[in-house]
Order: sequence, then structure tokens, then C-alpha cells
Amino acid sequence: MRLNLFITAITPGIALGLIFYLFDRHDREPIGMLLKVFFMGMIYVIPTIIVENLLMSFDFFGGLLGVFYVAFIVAGLTEEFFKRQVVLKYVYSNPVYNEKLDGIVYCVMSALGFATIENIMYVVFRFSDVESIGFYRAILSVPAHMLFAVTMGYYLSLAKFASTPEEHSRFLKKSLSVPVILHGIFDFILMSEMVLLMLLFIPFVAYMWVTNLKKLNVYYKDSKYYANIDLDNEQL
Repeated sequence: MRLNLFITAITPGIALGLIFYLFDRHDREPIGMLLKVFFMGMIYVIPTIIVENLLMSFDFFGGLLGVFYVAFIVAGLTEEFFKRQVVLKYVYSNPVYNEKLDGIVYCVMSALGFATIENIMYVVFRFSDVESIGFYRAILSVPAHMLFAVTMGYYLSLAKFASTPEEHSRFLKKSLSVPVILHGIFDFILMSEMVLLMLLFIPFVAYMWVTNLKKLNVYYKDSKYYANIDLDNEQL
């Protein structure tokens, strides 16, 4: 194993994870829990691969329908389901998840753990002879996993802090369905290799960045607001 390839593979996930840790400065999450979610995201690659291989055995489609099946069902649905499952199992009911921004932070950590193992598989083993693959995945694939996770965490927090059972159910479903759709579109455009669709790729990525930064900003302001209230109460 070439050490430089391994470092190239793990650097994007670790760097983005550190950025999110520092970003959550008003009510910072316990490092132990963040690391747990990150590493469980890595471990959940195993059941993801098993299910993806099983689903691929049912790929009897051809052409764009086959691409759609792989992009939205095999990759999109399976990967987003297991990344979300990490947060639901290990954090969702934990007292550390006490504000809406936490949903995004933990979903991102799970996704980055998953993306780091996926990156190692591609950069170190599968395409070790393609020098550009590490750069390509660092600027596209790993950040894409992060963006899907921001959307997931946004809706997961709306579900957790919902005022009615109906709202909880609706937002919990959206915490999976919306990231799956984004993931599916992302993969479908790349896998289709159609020029017309490729022209939409950069605008689509830009759309994901803009909309998810807005979601992140909403919860950041929410976190700051409640942190200031707690500070004022302590000073009384």
C-alpha cells in the first residue's frame, strides 16, 4: 500500500470533519461521540456493500433505466439509509443531541466516516494507478457526501424537535428521501455520460452548495441564539 495514496484518501474526510467540529462553536459536541459516529459510519460500509451487491443481482435493466436503478436504488437509497441509521441508532435519542444543528453535525460525521472508507477503496485499491482519482474525489465525491448529510441532518432535526407526531413522521421520511434524490441525481448525471446531462452537473452541484449552506446557516443562527440566552441566564 502506498502511504501517499492512503493519506490522500483520508485527508478530505478528516479535514471536513474538523471544519464542522470548529463550526459548531456555540454548543460543541463531545469529541468522543463525534469520533464514535465517524467510525461507525466507516463500519457501516460493510452492510452497505452487502446490500448493494444483493441489489446489483437484480439489475436486469439496460440503458438509462439501468443507470437510474444503480444511481437511485443501489447507491443512493442504500448508502443514505445506512448513513442515517448510524445517527438514528447511536445519537438520535442521546441527550447530547439537544439542538437542531446537532442533527447536521452528526449526519455529516457519519457521512464523512463512510466517505473516508469509500475513498480508501477507490484511491488506494481500485484505481491506485489513476493519479487524478484522489483529486477528483476530494473535490467532488467526499464533499457531495457531506452535502447530502447536511440535508439529512436538517430534516432529521425537524423530525426530532417536531411538535406533532404527524410532523415527526413527515420530516423523518424526508430525512431519507431528499438525500436519496440528491444522491441519485448526482450519480445519475455522472454515470449516464450524456453530454446534455453533464452540462447540468455544475449548476446542480452549485445548487446543492447554496441550498445546504442556507440550511446550515439557519441552524447556526438558532444555536447562537439559544447559547446567548443561556449566557444571559447565567449572568442573572
